[in-house]
Order: sequence, then structure tokens, then C-alpha cells
Amino acid sequence: MNAEYPDEPWRLAGEAFVSVWTVPRRELPRLPDAVTPLTVGGRAVVVTAWIDYTPPGQLSYHELLATVAVRHGLSPTGSITEIWVDSESSLAGGRALWGIPKELADFDLDRTDGFSASAATPDEWIATATFTPRGPSGPRLRTRFSIIQSVGGRPRVSPVRAHIRPRPASATWAVNPNGPLGYLAGRRPIGNAHLHDARLLFGAGGR
Repeated sequence: MNAEYPDEPWRLAGEAFVSVWTVPRRELPRLPDAVTPLTVGGRAVVVTAWIDYTPPGQLSYHELLATVAVRHGLSPTGSITEIWVDSESSLAGGRALWGIPKELADFDLDRTDGFSASAATPDEWIATATFTPRGPSGPRLRTRFSIIQSVGGRPRVSPVRAHIRPRPASATWAVNPNGPLGYLAGRRPIGNAHLHDARLLFGAGGR
């Protein structure tokens, strides 16, 4: 793949539909050796997100990801275990800059009533979800967190700075039990949210 992509940090904009899950540690997908999942009572926290990146961000594309909360200092940190995009530039940049294991997928989004999305590769269906925002949006928030991946067997920590407006939501998921997110099949998320009017600065450098 010879796709071009921006240098880090990436300045991105758009909205995300997020679900939070708890999963027994023994059922998690394989994590890089460089990280240890954060667990409570033997259960780990997994955050999934459907993201629609739009102008004025540097790149426009769709994304589905799953991130496991891991131990790393005092700031919130996650390690991305599965992620799909429909942009070759995003795929190439994510792998080269941060060791994020991006794969290509096709996305079908419907905003007729709330938000519905489905993702699939040429070989298999991955997941489908429907989100319905509930109640008013909260105030615009500023937040920071980190993503840690393994690059050449060593941990690579990437800072993320974000401004978001959160709104509660309900969500219904259907996950292919034989697919890469099969460890979430048959489970219900413990919380859901619509993060809109989002601005992200992903990676080192910049202000």
C-alpha cells in the first residue's frame, strides 16, 4: 500500500457513537505483551466506537474500533485490539505512525431515525448497531487520554486530546459470534453515548 497520510498529530473532527462493555479477562482478544488490562473483579473494560470523521478535519472516513482499558500511569489509557476504516490513507498512517492494527471494511450508515451502522469485510459481516440519543447534550468538555500499542515488541504511547459534547444514548448491537468481535456477541453494553461536535488531536506534537 502506497497511500499518503498526514504527519502526526492528526487533526480530526466529527462524531462518535460509543458503547462501554465489561468482559471476563479470559475472554478478551489477545493484547500486546507490552500492556496489562485494567480489571475489576476479573472483568476488563472494553470501549467500542463507530466514528464518522468529517471536515474540517484533515481526513474524512468511517471507523469501527474496540479498545481495552489498560494500566499505564494515572491517565486513562486504552489499547486498540480491533479497528476497521474505509480509508487507505487512515489505514496506512495508523499502522506506520502508531502501530494501530487498522483493517479495511465497508460501512453502511443510516441516519433516518437516530444512527444505525453496519460494517463488513469482503469475507464476513462484523457488527451492526443502532443508537438513539436520549435527553439534552451536556456542556462541551475537554479531555485527554492515551493509546498504547506494541511497535517492534516495545510499547508506543500516543497522546490524544479531544473536545466533545456528550449526550446519553441507548444502543442495540448485533455482533457476528464467529467474527473478530465475537467476544462481545450476546452481551449488552453497560453504557452508551453520542459524542458530537468533536475535535481531536491524535498523536505527539502540536498544541
